[in-house]
Amino acid sequence: MATTIQVSQELVQELKNRKMFDNESYEAVIWDLIEDTMELSEETKRDLEESRAEIKAGKFYTLSQVKKKLNL
Repeated sequence: MATTIQVSQELVQELKNRKMFDNESYEAVIWDLIEDTMELSEETKRDLEESRAEIKAGKFYTLSQVKKKLNL
C-alpha cells in the first residue's frame, strides 16, 4: 500500500542528499535512517563481542597481509 505524504522542499533536498545512488527510493533512504536509530539485535551484539575478542587475541589479518597473500 502506498501513501502520499507532504514534506517541505528542505526535507526533499535533505533526502536527495542522503541517497547513496540516483535511483535509490526515498523509502529506502527513510528506512536507512530509521535503522540507524534502532537497537542492535542480540545476535548482532554477540557477533560484535566475538569479533572484539578475536581482534584482542590477534586473530585477524591486516589489509596489507591480505593483499600480499592474494598477490595484489
